[in-house]
Amino acid sequence: MAMIEGFRVQNFRALRDVTLGKLSGQGAQPLTPFTVVIGKNGVGKSSLFDAFGFVADCLATDVETACDMKQRGGFERLRSRGVDQPIRFEVHYREAQNERPITYELSIGTDNSGRPVVESELLKQRRKGQKYGRPFPFLRLERGVGRVWAGEEAVEGAAEEERTQAPVELTDPRRLGIATLGTLKEHPRIKKFRDFLKGWYLSYFYPDAARGLPSAGPQRHLNAHGDNIGNVVQFMEREHKERFHRILERIADKIPGVTKIDTEVTSDKRVLLRFNDGAFADPFFSQQMSDGTLKVFAYLLLLEDPDPPPFVCIEEPENGLYHKLLESLAQEFRSHATGRRNAPQIFVTTHQPYFVDALSPEEVWILEKGPDGYSTIRRVSELEEVRNLVGEGLPLGGLWYSDYLDARL
Repeated sequence: MAMIEGFRVQNFRALRDVTLGKLSGQGAQPLTPFTVVIGKNGVGKSSLFDAFGFVADCLATDVETACDMKQRGGFERLRSRGVDQPIRFEVHYREAQNERPITYELSIGTDNSGRPVVESELLKQRRKGQKYGRPFPFLRLERGVGRVWAGEEAVEGAAEEERTQAPVELTDPRRLGIATLGTLKEHPRIKKFRDFLKGWYLSYFYPDAARGLPSAGPQRHLNAHGDNIGNVVQFMEREHKERFHRILERIADKIPGVTKIDTEVTSDKRVLLRFNDGAFADPFFSQQMSDGTLKVFAYLLLLEDPDPPPFVCIEEPENGLYHKLLESLAQEFRSHATGRRNAPQIFVTTHQPYFVDALSPEEVWILEKGPDGYSTIRRVSELEEVRNLVGEGLPLGGLWYSDYLDARL
């Protein structure tokens, strides 16, 4: 499964220049399969979460539509205050552990009328056997005009480079070049990155959405809002009974009383999600279940997807959950991110110390607001004293609760 090793955001709200993990040419450690960002209210956690969503939305639609989505309010509201430079993103990722990483750079500015456009796009990778020096670009566009190199590998020699390159001129300056070129078989590396980005899953789950009554019919994957949770249960019941049974076992372990979860199709072809409690003869429907029960069930259903997304991003999973569930939920996230082949990489933002208690310093980044109003970020494992205290048995969330981490950054 592909994994993000580093992610950089520039000029995006309070994120004037924030880097997580390792970028091309840097000696920093890459992101872990399970990564958690903590911080106080207002430091930019939601902006960091949305930075991933924004890049994915730029591919799914175009940069102008992504800027104008309701939660964003347009380019000028997204660009950091007092800045006239483009919004920039850099994604450093690896398709598999034994493959060379690829870097994608995206810059978004405005045209003469003030509408958002793609200023530039760059995809680059070191040649096979190349350990040092600059990676070779196989896609380079400026305002939709540039060059692309075909094939699986960066070629050697000027003559071969000339033979495999082709000019590119896009008709829409608001569409990403990878959206078009990634559909062509002669550009497999671009296609791989496009498919990777297209597969990102950002959870905007809220329990009321899961209480709706969708039309009946099995569906393979939980959508971003979770309003098709009953359809996914139908699919899991039909196609993956053993996997679904494991979900039920873990639900029962975390929420005493839940013995069975299934669906009922109404006469008008709507699907009802039913929860059976061993203390009662009749089931409870999702409309009657607590927010916490629905949330835990949705997360476990997402994690048990037989064909999981490569990257899962969840904002504040603790909302609505009993605090003693949080440590076990964090452990579930980690076990799924690290415990099996083709596991998804999981990225979480939180402000709940009980969740952080289950984490290691290498998995945690702390986001703070600097005196200039912009966010700064640092990996907790960089603090030697904190590493030592955790090694002696002190919980990381307890150290954060006592302001110990904040005081040393």
